[in-house]
Amino acid sequence: MGNNNVENEINNSSLPTNFIHNIIDKDLEEGTYGNRVHTRFPPEPNGYLHIGHAKSICLNFGTAKKYNGLCNLRFDDTNPVKEDIEYIESIQRDVKWLGFDWEDRMYYASDYFEKLYDYAIELIKKGKAYVCDLSPDEIREYRGTLTEPGKESPYRNRSVEENLDLFKRMRDGEFPDGARVLRAKIDMASPNLNMRDPVLYRISHATHHRTGDQWCIYPMYDYAHPISDAIEGITHSICTLEFEDHRPLYDWVLKELGFPNPPKQIEFARLELTNTVMSKRKLRKLVEEGYVDGWDDPRMPTISGLRRRGYTPEAIRDFCERIGVAKRISTVDIALLEHCIREDLKLKEPRMMAVLRPLKVVITNYPEGQVEYLEVENNQENPEMGYRKVPFSRVIYIEQDDFMENPPKKFFRLSPGNEVRLKNAYFIKCQEVIKDEKTGEIIELHCTYDPQTKSGSGFTERKVKGTLHWVSAAHAVKAEVRLYDHLFLEEDQAGEVDSIAMDGMNLNPKSLEILESYVEPALAEFKPGSRFQFVRQGYFCIDTKDTAGDKLVFNRIVSLKSSYKPE
Repeated sequence: MGNNNVENEINNSSLPTNFIHNIIDKDLEEGTYGNRVHTRFPPEPNGYLHIGHAKSICLNFGTAKKYNGLCNLRFDDTNPVKEDIEYIESIQRDVKWLGFDWEDRMYYASDYFEKLYDYAIELIKKGKAYVCDLSPDEIREYRGTLTEPGKESPYRNRSVEENLDLFKRMRDGEFPDGARVLRAKIDMASPNLNMRDPVLYRISHATHHRTGDQWCIYPMYDYAHPISDAIEGITHSICTLEFEDHRPLYDWVLKELGFPNPPKQIEFARLELTNTVMSKRKLRKLVEEGYVDGWDDPRMPTISGLRRRGYTPEAIRDFCERIGVAKRISTVDIALLEHCIREDLKLKEPRMMAVLRPLKVVITNYPEGQVEYLEVENNQENPEMGYRKVPFSRVIYIEQDDFMENPPKKFFRLSPGNEVRLKNAYFIKCQEVIKDEKTGEIIELHCTYDPQTKSGSGFTERKVKGTLHWVSAAHAVKAEVRLYDHLFLEEDQAGEVDSIAMDGMNLNPKSLEILESYVEPALAEFKPGSRFQFVRQGYFCIDTKDTAGDKLVFNRIVSLKSSYKPE
């Protein structure tokens, strides 16, 4: 799908009204920011984006589109210890893949390091900030609790001159990490813990990915973020609900520095998804300790993982629109996300035949050496996708589960003496079961076919209830098929990732099953990333990472069956 089509789709799909848009409507009506709506998406480059970030991306960029406004991409690169250029590149890739464009408005908090430092000097001169020598543990101890006020630092009343001198020496690298911090001077008795003289700057002798060793002091997010918003002319700073208690500090910084008509911070409930971890710290733990195959492992909720698994940007945008925007935290069933990808793929991807767990079938009365090319529709629900030719021969593969030697009642697939239809081919009847002499395992079936029952021949006299998919053994292509399931066993365990280092009990041991399978030959002609429905099996895509040369790898995107029930 081209960028123009994506942009048209986004422009034409008006986002449903939500409380954030109601606030913006009121601001526009009152002329608070003139006719401007300017948002931003401000990720920290310390990991890969996940489906929760997709909600924020769609909200920020989508809101800007709705109001013919602008949306910036700004990296909050204020902690060089955890940041990496790999993450920056992945974030840009993910935002573009989702269909959004920041145009020429990509910024970094590090763009403003000098200005942020100058603003800190201004706060010191106003008596609104001071250098504190308490250790991090002592600062926490002095902070107090929700029920008890904090205690003032013994360094709180240093003179402006002493604070200016110490802060400059902090910048010049005279002190080791953790020796001193710059704190705002607000109110140690405030009922909001974030207002009890929060840290504005800390010392960190770490090389920054953009500024190198130019700085050894770095601003805290709560200080850098509001100033960055104001510098960029942001009107509405949309963030998740955990920042609600930080809003007074956001407003305090902008007020004390005298920014006219400052941005307005608005909080919404972050996405919580069943059977899913929504924390970059915890996802990093999964990656670094080898529980998954990297950030783009198809079991990961990262955007890169979903992309590799076969999800489409259209499905993710649809999901984000369906879940809406709310003030109250709630958990969304992952079945809704799976429903969205099924809905997106069902009319636009071909339906092909693949036998995941093959069982050999010899059609004993079919002529040896004969090959027919049967016409098969590409998608029964979308006739415009046309037909293809599929080879049929004397030896085929069917699914092991499609045969039972001693079937229960209402088993309508293949069994001894029973007749079934092969999809778009013939009726066959099982005449003999061949077993391994040592294990007793069924290794082969001998069947006969009725040449008068060829699909499309108009034969209607005899009916059968079962229809099986198949592939011709002589033409089948070997493939590795990866069946992915939820990474976590239970919904209430999904957030407790810290325990996986000890026992792994909350990880699903069957989150990945690898099969040696056979697929129809046409599937070998498609490029990595191509998507299909495997008849009766689910939606699959060709893996973009491990498919190479003669190795053909398919990832299951989602099964055909859905547990989602639309309201």
